[in-house]
Amino acid sequence: MTVTISTATAADFLSLVDLMAEFYAESGFTLDRDWAANSFSALLANPSWGSVWLARVDGNVAGYVVLTLHFSMEYGGMAGAIDDLFVRPEYRRSGVGMELVKALLAECQRHGALAVGVEVGEDNLAAKSLYHRCGLSLRCDDRQVMTKTIVNSQLSIRN
Repeated sequence: MTVTISTATAADFLSLVDLMAEFYAESGFTLDRDWAANSFSALLANPSWGSVWLARVDGNVAGYVVLTLHFSMEYGGMAGAIDDLFVRPEYRRSGVGMELVKALLAECQRHGALAVGVEVGEDNLAAKSLYHRCGLSLRCDDRQVMTKTIVNSQLSIRN
């Protein structure tokens, strides 16, 4: 089994959207494919915002990971976020996720990022194990992530 990781390009939009749809479906969500394509397009057109990688196993698309970058006052510089990571079920536990995270962490270093974070479900033991093996750890404080979605420059309330 040969795992190949490559930076995603516009030619990969269909594969990325397909993967994202599978990712969402696993959580019981429906993906707006146009929205996803536009989101990938915006990110790939602005490298300072982050990057996307595709994993292939023996030439077959196996998964993807999305890095987003931002300035963090907490760290006094750039920080990254693993915004999405998905590996198709038939390729899980074969090193694909690890290779995707390694590519993402190397990009964080190239950008001078001082930290990288990820949100993970409390019950997602496989993801927690992968991230732990890659050096990420749970916070040791009582902080929780709170979010407010802003749509069309107007504040919206989201449950």
